[in-house]
Amino acid sequence: MKLKSLTIAIALAATSASTLATEQEGFYIGAFGDYYDASWKNMRAQAGLDVNESTGWGAELGYRFNDYWSARLEYADLNFNAHDKALNNRNDIDGERYGIDALYHFGGGPFYGLFGLKDIDVVNNNTFVNAGVGYRHFVTDNFFVNAETSVYQGLDKGYIDVGAKLGINYFFGQKSAPVAVKPAPEPEIVPVPVTPVDTDKDSIPDIDDKCANTPMTDAVDSDGCTLYEDKEVTVSLLVTFPNNDSSVSNQYLNDIDAVASFLKDHPDTTVLLEGHTSEVGKASYNKWLSKKRADAVAKKLIADGIAEDRITTAGLGEERLKNPANTAQAHAENRRVEAKVKSIKRVKVLR
Repeated sequence: MKLKSLTIAIALAATSASTLATEQEGFYIGAFGDYYDASWKNMRAQAGLDVNESTGWGAELGYRFNDYWSARLEYADLNFNAHDKALNNRNDIDGERYGIDALYHFGGGPFYGLFGLKDIDVVNNNTFVNAGVGYRHFVTDNFFVNAETSVYQGLDKGYIDVGAKLGINYFFGQKSAPVAVKPAPEPEIVPVPVTPVDTDKDSIPDIDDKCANTPMTDAVDSDGCTLYEDKEVTVSLLVTFPNNDSSVSNQYLNDIDAVASFLKDHPDTTVLLEGHTSEVGKASYNKWLSKKRADAVAKKLIADGIAEDRITTAGLGEERLKNPANTAQAHAENRRVEAKVKSIKRVKVLR
């Protein structure tokens, strides 16, 4: 399992390798240490014999055709661990491996992939195809070390094995100089604009801002000054009365005070108090009673500090009924004094 993981890791690294240097064509020879992980059960030549892993050494002769391709012949002397189940003992069994490989060097660099054909003679001959990956590193211009791992697929019995090699080699050609890398162009100097200072953060630079320190909540004009708009503001009043009565109940004093405050806040406004009655009684009497009700509310406003000349009262009697029904509830709704005050106020425009 460790060798299989190593095979995958080297393969991933090989696909990402960059071209560091290339080699000229030529022969090389090398020697290597070898590890072969076999798992052969009940071999035909000797029933009950299991053959396991091997350690050994070997030699190879190769030729580099160009930047990307090379080929080699190899011989390995193997020493397998074997278990004879019939005799229940373990012995070492000698073996030999002969083979040929084609190597593809990724980008002409140090990583390579390989595939080949092998004959392994242990008890009997078995033929394998193999594929793997490897890495070589030049110690000098002619000496290089290499490490590789391969997966072996048996053609005779369907064995699937894994092997690894670590070797040293002598290259008879001459290693070429590293590929020249074109220098990167000088970075273009881009002037960085200087952001104008805007102390109050209203998007108007201080140099153009005629109203410094504008509140962050205010919308501003092109001079950086707060924008205003005209807005209509109103206050309404409704006071109801018992039948045939013009006295103002205490429950309406807060509403009358609110109207007085509005008039004080808007000194250019006036108020019209309209008195009304129900249809009960004579129309002439109702006219008089409604005016008396409006005057009673006016006195409360005057008491709150509103000038008399800002107040107008009118008695409309039963002319403008709020509810025309002839019921006690309708009559109660109609006995009233109403007022509505409007003013135009300049208010800030918010962001």
